[in-house]
Amino acid sequence: MIVSIITAVLNNKDLIEDCIKSVLSQTYKQIEYIVVDGGSTDGTVETIKKYTSNSPLPPFTKGGMEGFSGSRRITKWISKPDKGIYDALNKGIKMATGDIIGFLHADDVYAHNKVIETVVSKITKQDVDSCYGDLLYVDKNNTDKIIRYWKSQPYGDGLFRKGWMPPHPTFFVKKEVYEKYGYFNTDFKIASDYELMLRFLHKYKISTCYIPEVLIKMRLGGASNRSLKNLIIKTTEDYRAWKVNNLKRNFYTIPCKNLSKIPQFFKR
Repeated sequence: MIVSIITAVLNNKDLIEDCIKSVLSQTYKQIEYIVVDGGSTDGTVETIKKYTSNSPLPPFTKGGMEGFSGSRRITKWISKPDKGIYDALNKGIKMATGDIIGFLHADDVYAHNKVIETVVSKITKQDVDSCYGDLLYVDKNNTDKIIRYWKSQPYGDGLFRKGWMPPHPTFFVKKEVYEKYGYFNTDFKIASDYELMLRFLHKYKISTCYIPEVLIKMRLGGASNRSLKNLIIKTTEDYRAWKVNNLKRNFYTIPCKNLSKIPQFFKR
């Protein structure tokens, strides 16, 4: 079973290399790694080129990467302007040939080098369309320093109405689901990941399972939390996600979704 991992990036030369190494160091062998660059001008493209098939690889010396075999490279990559992160991710999905699709954002790293192995084992044994796990928000300069712990739970029908959602970076889905139910809605600027998971899990009820462990370390500072303006846009889009899918929510669904973040700061 081939797993396609997609990284979208724009002008992030300081962090993209850690992300790339995190993917290339996974123990699972059948990984197709796709990097979609939005036309970076800061040196990001030069870093990407270091890990393509035509380049000798630099040594892996940090973050538990020492076991890297030296044979794996970025499988496919492009660098051209796009219409934002969701447009870039859609491009990656269309380029993907794998059975399962996952995303690793340029700021992020996998929690350990057996994440993809765990994902494939779980999806195969449970015979499901998707899976997800837990996520750590970490300090930008020290990924061992935990800021927030997003601990999820097994999925049950009705959880979205209570304000629940899984951490999107940990959400792995079979490609056939995207082909059947659609890609990211690029009319959404911040909450397209929420809309997509609401559509897949709540509306179309694809099968899923929970992996009760941390899969992703996300550096703090995501787009939805960078400013009060972005928080307002995200909240507005959360409401719209239900409307565009003709779904009924509870009056407390979105307030509870926002409030659910508070306990994450106290979990370790």
